[in-house]
Amino acid sequence: MNRRAFITLLGGAAAWPLAARAQQSAKVYRVGMLETISEALNAANLAAFRHSLRGLGYIEGQNLSIEYRSADGRAESFPAMAGELVRSNVDLIVTRGTPASLAVKNATATIPVVMAAIAEPFSSGLVAGLARPGGNFTGLSSFAAVLDAKRVELLREAVPGAARIAVLMNMGNPVQLIEWKEVEVATQSLGISRQLLDVRKIDDIGPAFDAASAQHADALFVGIDAIMQANSALIAELATKHRLPAIYASREFIEAGGLFAMA
Repeated sequence: MNRRAFITLLGGAAAWPLAARAQQSAKVYRVGMLETISEALNAANLAAFRHSLRGLGYIEGQNLSIEYRSADGRAESFPAMAGELVRSNVDLIVTRGTPASLAVKNATATIPVVMAAIAEPFSSGLVAGLARPGGNFTGLSSFAAVLDAKRVELLREAVPGAARIAVLMNMGNPVQLIEWKEVEVATQSLGISRQLLDVRKIDDIGPAFDAASAQHADALFVGIDAIMQANSALIAELATKHRLPAIYASREFIEAGGLFAMA
């Protein structure tokens, strides 16, 4: 399922705690969104989200208000933003990614939370189980770590002679630690060496590509993380500049000029 179709489904999920009272009450429902990227970069998803909510009777400016907060790739901003949304008494919070979701979990145990996309909600301790999440969290998992081995295989098929793969990840993100282990196992089974490029801020991106070139990487594996998503165009541009065929974990990288993705 592509991201736009998923966001349309999310509009239905977001209606869950709001019930079907939109046209029976003068109340303005407030939805907080804690995102990894800016509203401009997220425009298509937001349009689909608003469209779906409108179909359910929730119209922005009438009985709906969306409070959008973005870390713009700076995960350290999530706790403060989560606290701000909680203090503003929103009716529901929509998150994307592990750092944003963990920040909200630490901020509230009562406000309903819908995770638009998250890699490993159970392993991260956000839910008690996939079938029965419990608590105030629900949503969808992208199973990113499970798919990482397949992404390595696809990258090897796309670049048959690849002997060394550079791996762009933010090791400050707990899920990326899980993903790195999956990549390690996959590359070992294929006889490919791997080079970890730990990127935690925008200033790390350029030097990471320089390091990949210096070590003669043949291809690039890009993990899914807020810093990567917020700088998708820069990463795609640098991959082209350094002649590194790259595989990504979401379609937005392709829209930014990346080679191919498996989501």
